[in-house]
Amino acid sequence: MKKTVLIFGLISGAISSALMMSFMPFIDRIGFDNGMILGYTAIVLSFIFVFFGIRSYRDNVAGGHISFGRAFAVGILITLVSCIFYVGTWEIAFYNFMPDFIEKWSKYAIEQVTTSGASKEVIDAKAQEMKNLAVMMNNPLINAALTFTEPFPVGLIITTISAAILRKKRKPTDEAVGEPALSS
Repeated sequence: MKKTVLIFGLISGAISSALMMSFMPFIDRIGFDNGMILGYTAIVLSFIFVFFGIRSYRDNVAGGHISFGRAFAVGILITLVSCIFYVGTWEIAFYNFMPDFIEKWSKYAIEQVTTSGASKEVIDAKAQEMKNLAVMMNNPLINAALTFTEPFPVGLIITTISAAILRKKRKPTDEAVGEPALSS
């Protein structure tokens, strides 16, 4: 299982990292709304390899049969490897290439609340929320934990669906269907 998890997890992680880095130079032109759509699309595309990893394990390691539980275990491990790549790429990009990301995101979030016609109290609350978020995002461990919550739920859903689709029970053999063996 380790080989399958590593191969497909590394492929999935490399794809999510490459797609994330390909969007970074254009983030100011893309905008935060479209950036989120592109980001989650990239995450879904990279997690397609969870399906292929489970199928590969079933067909090449498990003899063509796999339970839902084993398929889920393989898929969630692939998801974890991929998420580690995603988080690592984000940490490198955030701290080295996007020093003003939080300021831009805060400005955008406050602007969204302001243009929605919210009261001054709501706008002030959003401004305080963004200040608190900026403090949290400047802590690498909290930043990593928050970043992990982006791809993992998507991977969990894709793992569950893939495990359900790919499970394949062993058919009872003729000997198992016949009379029970005599015990001495």
